[in-house]
Amino acid sequence: MANQLDLEEQEQLDQLKHFWNRYGNLITGLLLAVLMGIAGWNGYHYWQRSQATQSAAMFDEMSKSVATGDMAMAQRTFSDMKERYGAASYTHQAGLALAKLAIEKGDLDGAKAALQWVIDKSGDEGYVAIARLRLAAIYFDAKDYVQALTVLDNLKAEAFAALALDRKGDVLMMQDKRAEALSAYSQAYQKLEERSQYRRVVQVKLNALGVEPDAAAKAKLQQEVK
Repeated sequence: MANQLDLEEQEQLDQLKHFWNRYGNLITGLLLAVLMGIAGWNGYHYWQRSQATQSAAMFDEMSKSVATGDMAMAQRTFSDMKERYGAASYTHQAGLALAKLAIEKGDLDGAKAALQWVIDKSGDEGYVAIARLRLAAIYFDAKDYVQALTVLDNLKAEAFAALALDRKGDVLMMQDKRAEALSAYSQAYQKLEERSQYRRVVQVKLNALGVEPDAAAKAKLQQEVK
């Protein structure tokens, strides 16, 4: 009986050896790939956390420079952030902050460069939209209406569509394109929430053009009441 068990165990062992000889390298490779994937995933998240922490510290320094109006220091900090943490959201915020300070200091070229960098590098559509609206405002103030429209037309974030349309209406009015401006204002008005304070601003612009945006809705309601 003992010999029979020994033979069965030996046969099982031989089968296991044969299986391992045939598939051992494949199994080891797959296991290593899984372990490396896990290690890479953990390493990537650690790197992300490290980047966020360090960029946050630099953004704090950037905020202090902006608060004190130290343009030179703000520019140096932003340059360092772009070089070291270009993908971090704090760096994109820093670009918006630098542009705001640059506008206050009258450095429009510096403001344009910072805003364009955010547009080109940020993956956050909110930051990109804000940068586009501010860049369009710079071109609008400089009476470069063609460039302002180009910047606004490329704004894709739906959450900022009403603001872009309102600003587009302003630009078109300056170009004496009344019908197109009216269309832009009307679209902006419809996209804004009914209780939005900004909706009233757009309504004033429409009223100035001789349009009551809610007239059609009121007329329909009156017909239904009758």
